[in-house]
Amino acid sequence: MKGFDPSFSPAAAKTYDDEPRGDEAETVRFLAAFGTNALEFAIGTGRVALPLVESGVAVDGIELSPHMVARLREKPGGADVDVTMGDMSQAGTGRTYDLVYLVYNTITNLLTQDDQVRCFENAARHLTPDGVFVVECGLPSWVARPRHNYVDVEAVEVDHVRLDVNRYDPATQILDENHVHIGEDGIRFGPIKTRQAYPSEFDLMARIAGLRLRERHGGWNGEPFTADSKRHVSVYEIRS
Repeated sequence: MKGFDPSFSPAAAKTYDDEPRGDEAETVRFLAAFGTNALEFAIGTGRVALPLVESGVAVDGIELSPHMVARLREKPGGADVDVTMGDMSQAGTGRTYDLVYLVYNTITNLLTQDDQVRCFENAARHLTPDGVFVVECGLPSWVARPRHNYVDVEAVEVDHVRLDVNRYDPATQILDENHVHIGEDGIRFGPIKTRQAYPSEFDLMARIAGLRLRERHGGWNGEPFTADSKRHVSVYEIRS
């Protein structure tokens, strides 16, 4: 995708929270069970971090986009969250945590296998001996699509439509994706570029980083991980 900027623009950060996922409460409940202090990789606008703080967990963050952090600071309690600016595969806070977490497919924003491995290694460096690294990610389905190109219809309304336009390269595992909104107010684009990987590849990354899989679920409510799962919530611990 020519010209793609991996950091969120001011416009993207401004509209990021307009369409919440709807499972934030379940996410927070799951994460809060792992300790009293946490580090969120790619903390963004604090959509998970701030309610996690309200639940009694102290949360720090690492974030690449200053525009996303600016939105975080505008929210109640956002000014009190300690955020380290930088790449989540390299930046450090100098502290260790009961929990490091990375949600909403964000691991795939790192566009090489080496960078994704470095992210696991960085998580391991930030864990207490009994700490865990939680990764949530969707499962790739694009390999099965004809010619690895497709358009999904996300919304059809009287005054607008929203399309999800995708192109997948199986050689690099890179997915070029653009959410296109066509309405009376014009056309808006939401481009994203990601590197897709299956859970088994993440498990190998964890082993390289000195971690091992403790448990895996098909969702935040502890659903079994099966062939019908659309995503995985994987919990890694330090390998003894």
